[in-house]
Amino acid sequence: MNIDITELINGSKNKIEVNDVISFDKEIFKNTDIIKLDNISLNGSIHVDNANIYHIDIDVNGIMVLPCSITLKPVDYKFSCKVEEEYDETELSNMKNNKNLKNSIDILPIIWENIILEIPLKVLSSDAYNTKLEGDGWKLITDQEGEE
Repeated sequence: MNIDITELINGSKNKIEVNDVISFDKEIFKNTDIIKLDNISLNGSIHVDNANIYHIDIDVNGIMVLPCSITLKPVDYKFSCKVEEEYDETELSNMKNNKNLKNSIDILPIIWENIILEIPLKVLSSDAYNTKLEGDGWKLITDQEGEE
């Protein structure tokens, strides 16, 4: 998701609003526990200060679908995070050189890094509490039982 920052660079604007809904391709989260990640809401802005530091302030909200830690059934997990990043002109030009795009910032990798941090260690579906947790020769040992 490339944001054109030409107006920030030439000084005609000091802030660009970011209000969008994005979806991620399954390929990006193939090495994570995420099953699905769609309709992620982005609300915020990109602005530049007097020292030519670019500030990205975006609220990210959405639902990621994760496997239940016991049943492996898909579970909707609501999340929200605040992206607060700062880049100087050198860092910005390095980002642009990597993508060969002038006067734009690709905020998708920045958003993705923050979403990854929101993945919980485990989630439980409502069915997990009614699931049989022992059988012939086996039983699930909880954290408390394992410490005894």
